[in-house]
Amino acid sequence: MKLRHAASAAVVAATTAAGLLTATPAQAAGGVSIHRVYYNSPGSDTGSNTSLNGEWVQLYNSSSSARSVQGWTLRDVTGYTYTFSGKIGPKSYVKVHTGKGSNTAGYRYWGRAWYVWNNTGDTAYLRTSTGTLIDSCKWGSSGSSKYC
Repeated sequence: MKLRHAASAAVVAATTAAGLLTATPAQAAGGVSIHRVYYNSPGSDTGSNTSLNGEWVQLYNSSSSARSVQGWTLRDVTGYTYTFSGKIGPKSYVKVHTGKGSNTAGYRYWGRAWYVWNNTGDTAYLRTSTGTLIDSCKWGSSGSSKYC
């Protein structure tokens, strides 16, 4: 009995190491993930709409078909939350800007009057409409953007 259990454990370990049993959260969600966060907009933080829109999070759909993100959320550690509607096209990017603007397929606007992402360190969380964590991206105080 112990030998069979040990052999089974070895097969599971080898399969997991080969990546056959485990999927990253983004793979489980059909390929949508956080690609890049530009958390420190260029210049001084004046609160102008241009400055606010210099702060953004970019998602990428790596799958070969459109993926619904209806009701998904993007949030920071503090709890500021953006809720998605619609879909992200196949092999497509979408940027979520902090400020105001007109939404398109590739650009979404949070509509906030002040910054979301902390220049001194923060984490972006992407969750489905049911709250399942799809992806996250954490950064510290150096630089102005991070590829996730």
